Amino acid sequence: MSPLLITGTSTEVGKTVVTAAIAAAACVAGRSVAVCKPAQSGVAPGEPGDLAEVERLAGVTRTLELARYPDPLAPDTAARRCGRPLLTMAETVAAIEALADADLTLVEGAGGLLVRMGEFTLLDLAQRLDAPVLVVVAAGLGTLNHSELTTRALQSAGVRCAGLVIGSWPADPDLAAECNRTDLPAVTGVDVVGAIPAGAGAWGRDRFTAAAPGWFTRTW
Repeated sequence: MSPLLITGTSTEVGKTVVTAAIAAAACVAGRSVAVCKPAQSGVAPGEPGDLAEVERLAGVTRTLELARYPDPLAPDTAARRCGRPLLTMAETVAAIEALADADLTLVEGAGGLLVRMGEFTLLDLAQRLDAPVLVVVAAGLGTLNHSELTTRALQSAGVRCAGLVIGSWPADPDLAAECNRTDLPAVTGVDVVGAIPAGAGAWGRDRFTAAAPGWFTRTW
């Protein structure tokens, strides 16, 4: 099975919580899960990063981070600023392929689809691995444009989009959010396959893992 790559329409749209939710739902279904974060920026050595959050929420213990940089910047810029070599495609592919014995391997990108994680973008990685990409989107104003740009880039590159997930669905959605939930599939041609309740990332593991399967469409 090819890995599932997870990107967002921008930064701070909920990629890590969505990654944790997919991992939790898979674990509940009895599947083994591995999670890779090729490049983590904005986190100092020894501090908990995105993978620590996935472990806390989903209980997944098989995780892999390849590069970490202290400045909260795009990974390639952060690497240059601290004098470290850029993450290469070859080492990233090899690391992901080493996790292939898991039933499901999730790979969380950095920022959006075309952010450079090193010498490559997540789009480049998806092409190299022949892997589908799940897009995490915002609920409110601006999401239609951002989502269509991202899905068009995937389509142009010949990469399958595995669906859209709303990374933070408000408890009291406004008119824009309600309309966007209907309009997102219409403008992108891609189904909304899930929505994560706002604030779910602050939940404890038991509550999070119990609820996670219900956040995704049954067929997906």
